[in-house]
Amino acid sequence: MKTKAVILAGGEGTRLATLTTKRAKPAVPFAGKYRIIDFTLSNCVNSNIFDVLILTQYRPHSLIDHIGKGRPWDLDRSFTGGVQILQPYKGRFDTDWYAGTADAVAQNVNFVRRGNPEYVLILSGDHIYQMAYDELIDFHREKGADCTICVIRVPMDEASRYGILDVNEDYSVKDFIEKPKNPPGNLASMGIYVFNYHVLEMLLKDDQKKRDSSHDFGKDLIPRMVRDNMKVFAYAYGGYWIDVGTIDAYWEAHMDLLASPPSLNLNDRTWVIHTLSEERAPVSIQAGAVIKNSLVTNGSVICEGAVVERSVLSPGVYVGPNAVIRESIILNDAYIAAGANVERCIIDKIAFIGEDANVGSIQQMGELGITCIGKGTRVPQGFTVGHSCILGVDLQDSHFASFENKIIPSGTHLGYEKK
Repeated sequence: MKTKAVILAGGEGTRLATLTTKRAKPAVPFAGKYRIIDFTLSNCVNSNIFDVLILTQYRPHSLIDHIGKGRPWDLDRSFTGGVQILQPYKGRFDTDWYAGTADAVAQNVNFVRRGNPEYVLILSGDHIYQMAYDELIDFHREKGADCTICVIRVPMDEASRYGILDVNEDYSVKDFIEKPKNPPGNLASMGIYVFNYHVLEMLLKDDQKKRDSSHDFGKDLIPRMVRDNMKVFAYAYGGYWIDVGTIDAYWEAHMDLLASPPSLNLNDRTWVIHTLSEERAPVSIQAGAVIKNSLVTNGSVICEGAVVERSVLSPGVYVGPNAVIRESIILNDAYIAAGANVERCIIDKIAFIGEDANVGSIQQMGELGITCIGKGTRVPQGFTVGHSCILGVDLQDSHFASFENKIIPSGTHLGYEKK
């Protein structure tokens, strides 16, 4: 039984605002030392799948740098497949940009075919979860399925964001609707599929001929398989899974890690999340600093009198004297100056929060009100930035000159246009 994993890692991730201005969504840092794609890659190797194809598209450079030849995941191999990263290319036809998820696989089917896999596992590179894919494939084989879809129950008010399934008692799929406006249920596709290789190749060839197709698994191929009475089954997943595709979801996923017990046990030595680790000095915690219920990564410096509560600090974060950080995610090498107050924020890499600045606040109206500060942006000394603000990348003092009384009102978008 040979399985090839195909990870779709080309997402632009516009709902993550400035976090994806300079990087692909799967390359966004997560939980201090990781990137989002690390969870899918680690699931593969922990499930004894060592033949992995990664399809990139949008701003792939940081993702390629991170994965390299795959050594941290034991994927720097060729005999058993290893990891291969592919980008869109100009071929005989004018199709250099992927039209949909199925089109991305179809354009690279020659690479998928290499090694003569019996099964193809289609995965997303931007979800946080731990799953034994070998158990999923065993289920697929036992059912004699053409395709198996991983499913999970979601809140009804979120069901319109997903493909929704209706199943029989044996979990054979009798209906599939992609992102319905009025969902008939809440059994949702996780965007994880297992195909028999010969079935997948046949479906892709047929789909490429259809001019009215959007060439997407959820919109086209899966519904067509159900209508044609092919053997499509649902595999119920009962663990923690989250699509960190929005600022709120990204923030909530980090808060879940800080819960007791946490949503995912990152200390589980039987299911290690592998990553390309940075060589950093140990954490430095100076006298009088207070750290509560937080994750603090190597290279961070917490100065005297600083307070860090229910927050995640990535490598190299500096927290100045008497600065306060609460319910926030601070990414690599961000600098929080003395006396600054950061609350319910996501601060991207090498951003600078000036002395005595106040950034973010608790939103009392039922919304999370997360403020996001872009990579390399400098918030000047003494400024107040309200809740629900988005500040773009590389903003300097001159970008803040027009604000009266050093106040940026809640909900302001500065240097960033919503797509």
